[in-house]
Amino acid sequence: MSPAMRSWDALPERLLADRGTESAGLLARGLRHYRAAAQYLHGLPYGRNSNRSDYRLVLKEGRGTCSTKHALLAAVALEQGLPVFLTIGIYDMSEANTPGVGPVLSAHGLDRLPEAHCYLTYRGQRVDVTRGGVSPREEIAAFHREWRIRPAQIGAHKQSLHQAFLREWLGRNPDVEEGFEALWEIREACIAALASSGEAALDSGETPTGSAPGADRRRLR
Repeated sequence: MSPAMRSWDALPERLLADRGTESAGLLARGLRHYRAAAQYLHGLPYGRNSNRSDYRLVLKEGRGTCSTKHALLAAVALEQGLPVFLTIGIYDMSEANTPGVGPVLSAHGLDRLPEAHCYLTYRGQRVDVTRGGVSPREEIAAFHREWRIRPAQIGAHKQSLHQAFLREWLGRNPDVEEGFEALWEIREACIAALASSGEAALDSGETPTGSAPGADRRRLR
């Protein structure tokens, strides 16, 4: 399976049956096809929900993240009997493939950091409805590890998978001065940068400023 991400238009254009709570929420908004629902969620602002593990808040709060938006679509797929699955993948997050995080990473002498990304898989394709309009300098080149999860597992379970991988990564990179807790705080700062300025700039088609040239960044494995 190619690491390249497709957007909402790669999902099936199935007419939604009046079946299940999550499907009903979409139908109530006039969204009668699965692909149209994915396009609608794509258009909602990027932002953490008041309960970041409750995907049912996406429609209520009018925003969502890669976790909550894709979990909602996966839940609807379950109700509709569609072969669309929620997936977590670990990739090397950098300014090149995730515009907006470069200044945070550079401030700590890093050029990349393992990040957990939620997306959908459908017929051998990775589908990301949250980044369809983004134009990074580079696509995500590869995923270190992937897991298929249930929509209800985007909270503690997703975090435990991510943190376990980050500890392994630290063990393979002894030259990294920061400990696990410090790296997790850097990761949180990257996500905050995306939510505040980075994602807003990306949504408007602008490219955030990258890392300062000549920064002394460690090359990591």
